[in-house]
Amino acid sequence: MTNPILSSIDYAIIIAVLLTTLYFGFRFSRNQNSVKTYFAANGRVPTWAIGMSLLATLISSVTFLGYPGEGYSSNWILLVQGLMVPVVLMGTIWFIVPLYRKVIGLSTYEYFEKRFGPVARYYSSIAFVLRQFSGMGTVFYLLAIALSSMTGGNPYLVIAVVGFIIIAVNLMGGIEAVIWLDVFQGFMLFASGILCLLVILFSVEGGPSAVWNIASENGRTGFGPYDWDFTRLTFIVMVINGAFYAIQKYGTDQTVVQRYLTARSDKSAIRASMMGILLTVPVWTMFMFIGTALFVFYKQQPLPEGVRPDAVFPYFIMTQLPTGVIGFILAAMISAAICSLSADLNSLAAVGIEDYYKKLKPKNSDIKYLKVSKILVVISGLISIGIGAIYINIGNEGILGIIFTLYAIFSGGIVGIFLLGLFSARANQQGINIAIGVCVVFTAYAFLTSTKINWGGTELLLIDFGAYNFTHNKLMLGVYSHLVIIVVGYFASLFFPKPKLDKFLLYSGWKESREERR
Repeated sequence: MTNPILSSIDYAIIIAVLLTTLYFGFRFSRNQNSVKTYFAANGRVPTWAIGMSLLATLISSVTFLGYPGEGYSSNWILLVQGLMVPVVLMGTIWFIVPLYRKVIGLSTYEYFEKRFGPVARYYSSIAFVLRQFSGMGTVFYLLAIALSSMTGGNPYLVIAVVGFIIIAVNLMGGIEAVIWLDVFQGFMLFASGILCLLVILFSVEGGPSAVWNIASENGRTGFGPYDWDFTRLTFIVMVINGAFYAIQKYGTDQTVVQRYLTARSDKSAIRASMMGILLTVPVWTMFMFIGTALFVFYKQQPLPEGVRPDAVFPYFIMTQLPTGVIGFILAAMISAAICSLSADLNSLAAVGIEDYYKKLKPKNSDIKYLKVSKILVVISGLISIGIGAIYINIGNEGILGIIFTLYAIFSGGIVGIFLLGLFSARANQQGINIAIGVCVVFTAYAFLTSTKINWGGTELLLIDFGAYNFTHNKLMLGVYSHLVIIVVGYFASLFFPKPKLDKFLLYSGWKESREERR
């Protein structure tokens, strides 16, 4: 895109949305007088708002740009991970939500400590922090690159402005402001996605039927390849990875679990979770299909050379949409990034205060904890901005695949710990500690023997063990790490005494209490 220019109307729409975002921070600033209010809204958020918030939290510039980019350049295989979420959670969300609402105060990883001791807690919370920072940096990167190419602006300035806004919203309004901002953004997201998809479908010669036929003929539909080769990205790899991703995101991720605590009751939190799940999957699907439709559109009228797959959607927006609509779409894109980043920032500060600062200073007042929480918001925001700036310097291709890979690497067997904690009364602290050590060694081995770097024009593995290198797809690395924890953790536990447990830490305890209530 050369010399992109937005009209004054487009800029006015974008500025109005940014000011609205800041308004939400001011609107709820008077309510933030305790740590519980700041991070859990005192459990006073209605069900439908939490559901919309979960949608907005999981939708960001990754969805806006990554999914259309993949849909344009490939088929829908990377969508399989998202499609597995409702399949897995329909049978698990019923006891995951009441479990957390009963046994933790604020941090998800408090459960891990109650079940397996401090090593499990700090290992899982550190893994979460690494995932969050890598993910937030990616969101900043994608948004900055897209907006700079669409408007001619400086990408570093984009990161700085958006970073300032998310820090300001969190400082003033806490989780309550984040949730209601998510509600506002959710409606913008649906409207912008549907609008773009309709414009593309009816801009193609032959309409929607031609989009489907041409896309199918060119391998842009379906979820293949369908073979059992774990060394490549296949349907079965994505199914297995997606099942573990669903449990990890909704069962062990602070960003999501924190939403459970803002609900008025267990039933409200469960309904909100189901609403979020059922809304998110169609949105992921819609943006993937936008990429498929763009492939057909630019097959009929060739795309200029040098436009990368993740830049095709921004190019279409700037060249095919009318004034005003461009501003609305860009505002929705910015708002999606702000909402996702705001939720991530709030959850990072929650983990920082609950898992670390309170351990160091257990006797401080709540007011002191609240002040430190806000300091952690600022520090986390600045670190994320810095990571985004680093991403701009090194550049990236196929960003969605890279995000999934980082998520797999930083999973670190967390789902394995969670599943053993829920379903095995025999698993104990000593066994899990041994399993965590084995998992760290395995993850390091798999990553180092499968990652290549460019050295003097030649691609070399970080460590080469020849026939003993890890050759499976990196998405399977995360799966194997969970399995390592489950297998090693269970069998290592047999060498130590059976633990004495609060029954509510186990699935069997939840089931027993439910039957008693009936």
